[in-house]
Amino acid sequence: MFRFFENLVDPYEPWAQTDTPPRKLWPFLREYVRPFHAVFAVTGILSVMVASIEVLLIWYVGRMVDLLAQGEPQAVWQSHGTEIILVGVAILLVRPIIAGADVALLHNTILPNFGTLIRWRAHTHVLRQPVGWFESDFAGRIANRIMQTPPAAGDAVFQTFDAVAFAITTMIGSALVLADADPRLMLPLLVWFLLYAALVRWTLKRAGPASKASSDARSAVTGRVVDAYTNIHSVKLFAHHDRELRYAHDAIEHARSTFQKEMRIITKMDVTLTLLNGFLIVSVTGWALYLWFDGQATVGIVAAATALVLRLNNMTYWIMWATTSLVQALGVVAEGMETIAQPIGLVDAKAAKPLEFREGRVELQELSHHYGRGSGGLDRISLTIRPGEKIGIIGRSGAGKSTLVKLMLRFYDPESGRILIDGQDITQVTQDSLRLQIGMVQQDSSLLHRSVRDNILYGRPDASEEEMILAAKQAEAHDFILTLEDPEGRKGYDAHVGERGVKLSGGQRQRVGIARVILKNAPILILDEATSALDSEVEAAIQDTLYGVMEGKTVIAIAHRLSTIAAMDRIVVLDDGRIVETGSHADLLAQGGLYARFWARQSGGFIGIEEAAQ
Repeated sequence: MFRFFENLVDPYEPWAQTDTPPRKLWPFLREYVRPFHAVFAVTGILSVMVASIEVLLIWYVGRMVDLLAQGEPQAVWQSHGTEIILVGVAILLVRPIIAGADVALLHNTILPNFGTLIRWRAHTHVLRQPVGWFESDFAGRIANRIMQTPPAAGDAVFQTFDAVAFAITTMIGSALVLADADPRLMLPLLVWFLLYAALVRWTLKRAGPASKASSDARSAVTGRVVDAYTNIHSVKLFAHHDRELRYAHDAIEHARSTFQKEMRIITKMDVTLTLLNGFLIVSVTGWALYLWFDGQATVGIVAAATALVLRLNNMTYWIMWATTSLVQALGVVAEGMETIAQPIGLVDAKAAKPLEFREGRVELQELSHHYGRGSGGLDRISLTIRPGEKIGIIGRSGAGKSTLVKLMLRFYDPESGRILIDGQDITQVTQDSLRLQIGMVQQDSSLLHRSVRDNILYGRPDASEEEMILAAKQAEAHDFILTLEDPEGRKGYDAHVGERGVKLSGGQRQRVGIARVILKNAPILILDEATSALDSEVEAAIQDTLYGVMEGKTVIAIAHRLSTIAAMDRIVVLDDGRIVETGSHADLLAQGGLYARFWARQSGGFIGIEEAAQ
């Protein structure tokens, strides 16, 4: 039975993805609700039926009181015994079936699947965002919003069916029961309802913004705390324990302050509701008693009216809390939308086709990119890299080397100019096909918190075990991998490396990263300080490997240690975003320009980064 309800909706079913999701709350939710239309309709009907049955039971209590007051027990049984038995059977059989189906749809169909659907689609959307988008926010805050939005949306749906639909049906049913007994009993109920509606409106108007502010504040706390944990080495290295506590304290105190404001609204609502419910009980019950004293109402009417208002009294607290929870949940969803509903900042062109790799010619044509600042980055550079040519790129920090790599990988689109690979503008081909043709070893190889095997196979997931091990051996990583063991007892290639690979040394991470790129075997290779984290002995061994890997590939190598690129076919010197020198190592030394000064000023093989222009 559970499987039937659990499988009514597939949260992973295909959907029409969009680069620009709705930015307003209801259109945003409507897209996620679409697969649940039929389920929501049936659940709504069942919720109304459950609430109606509860009102009918109270009405029947009043009827039974009147029946029992009519005469002798035997006469009442003879006249109404069958009726009483049928009502009992309905309570024992029909009521549980309807209530059970309603609960199963809510708990087994909607809550698990609705939240899963939102989380899956939100993660799919966020993962498509460009690198620059992630660089502008805390990873912890992004993750927090992905995690907290689905349960909040599920809670909103649950409260809608479990409380709102139930409450509306109960109030309407109560009014009809009182009107059937005596229309005048509806007057105090109507006055109470109008006051209650005004209180709900007052609460929702304030609770929504207060809830969103509180949710924003909690996300800020998460972002700051995760930032400290992620960079715990820097925190310890600079002895900034107290500074981080103060930094977190400001956010935590702000979260407390916003939550206090939210709770003040709830307290005011609760006290006012108690006064309103007191009015409801006294007015309806008092009026029913007055009618009975005056001979215009039966004991059953007094009993039913009293039971109804007492039920409404108990239920209104629940309804108010449920309604407030609904608004709070919607506030959390609205806050999550600030991340989940952001348009994709860098997309494939409408007619984008896969990159057709032919020989590996790379052309930079009047390429400029300043990150919207008007300075920094690259400024109108033009460069042609022939198929199979090995280019070394050097320059001071801020010269534009990293910007060039990011544009090559299309992490950003250039502000002007273009990059061609085999005559194809990379902005007109699909991003995945572009990056599949490029292998990159970064200065700081960031690893996934998975096994060593998973990290190496990330380069080519369909590679065999033998191919993976061969790549690890070429990267001088196989021997140390065999010695690894994580706290869970996993060893060798099965050992997990920790978040961003923190359980490995810098050199070990670098070698795993190099093995990953060797396994990928892409025809264009980018080396960004590829051996900077290695000791001299290992570096020498891996340099030989890298030279072998470079064979037949178009290579762009960035380095501060000039000895690592001296043997390149050509060296390009960047300064202030422009190409100022180009040529072989010997040619550039002979020119006596910036490269020659770098070479002369090297200490341990590094460029004098802060060298002033002469």
